[in-house]
Amino acid sequence: MEAFDDIRPYFDNEVRQTLNRLLQDPDLLDVLAKHRYPKLARLLPAITQWLTSIALKYKTRHIDDVHAFQGLIEPFLTRVIKTTTSRVTFSGLEKLDKDKAHLFLSNHRDIVLDPALVNYALYQNGMETCQIAIGDNLINRPFVSDLMRLNKSFIVKRSVTGRREKFLAFQNLSAYIHHCIDTGQPVWIAQSEGRAKDGNDRTDPAIIKMFNLSKKNKSTSFADNIRSFNLVPVSISYEYDPCDINKARELYEKTESGHYQKEDDEDLRSIVTGIEGFKGHVHVAFGQPLTDSFNDAGDVAREVDRQIHHNYQLQPSNLLALETLEGDSFSTENAIESLFPNINTKKKRSEFANRLESCPEAHRQGFLKMYAQPAINRFGYDAESVNHEET
Repeated sequence: MEAFDDIRPYFDNEVRQTLNRLLQDPDLLDVLAKHRYPKLARLLPAITQWLTSIALKYKTRHIDDVHAFQGLIEPFLTRVIKTTTSRVTFSGLEKLDKDKAHLFLSNHRDIVLDPALVNYALYQNGMETCQIAIGDNLINRPFVSDLMRLNKSFIVKRSVTGRREKFLAFQNLSAYIHHCIDTGQPVWIAQSEGRAKDGNDRTDPAIIKMFNLSKKNKSTSFADNIRSFNLVPVSISYEYDPCDINKARELYEKTESGHYQKEDDEDLRSIVTGIEGFKGHVHVAFGQPLTDSFNDAGDVAREVDRQIHHNYQLQPSNLLALETLEGDSFSTENAIESLFPNINTKKKRSEFANRLESCPEAHRQGFLKMYAQPAINRFGYDAESVNHEET
């Protein structure tokens, strides 16, 4: 395991020393104090940080291993689910072999909640929770890295420069994922680098190629290597994205100027907004494990996309956005009333209209496309399926 020391999650014997370090980290205490005492922290920062430190010391006094740390996090996640969603549902869990470790290749909308919801589903189903792949761009502050690695996260070195350095980093990452699956530890990783801010979930073939960088031995074929991961596509849908307005602003700026410059700690603010913001109905769909003989990374990526798009649980917000974009040309057979006959469509229309109204007018096209894209993808696959059956 020494080869993975710089990317792996922390071991049990590293938990206490890491917590002791975090309890004295001024950046962490500042962030938590501002969150817990938003008004008082501006007036008396030193006192609120001290109070936060005392509370943390008390809550973590008996935490000595990873399982205990996750036990501390679990009630918080449950509370987030209860207070920021109307409901959370799951499908496809019956397809998974509980005796196998799976590599869950997921669409990516929220930095923290995507893998957390997958783990929540596995936990509810009596299965081992995942180790979580996170990019090193998210851990530019030491306390964030420590917290992530305490919670079964491992590091994807996206910031390395130089062709050889990148190859070695991804080869080591590939070997680590192999190690996890071979030792019975499931893994969650996003289907592409970064969140799909435009709502268009597409698998980057480079991710698939990375999986194949460290074959178990030279004689292992690409198809056998991919099968050995027990790869499962996962599709996560949120009725409302708490970061939707910020994503729409980023999309607009990229369209207008060709680039977007993140602000300091923007990722951290996105994490907080994603956790605290209202999400409505959330659905996590587990696909069929990939057992076919795939010829190359492109074939795998296309199958993952097919499953993610087909299994995506459309929400009223997706249909309302598509309806708004298409206007008179919108297909009535895909209308919200026909696809969601048991909901209060008047209420949903009002909710979505209010959300759209809160988005700056210049950014609304990107906002609507973001919500409409999953429906466009889904109907595209349905149309292909119908055409194929007719021929």
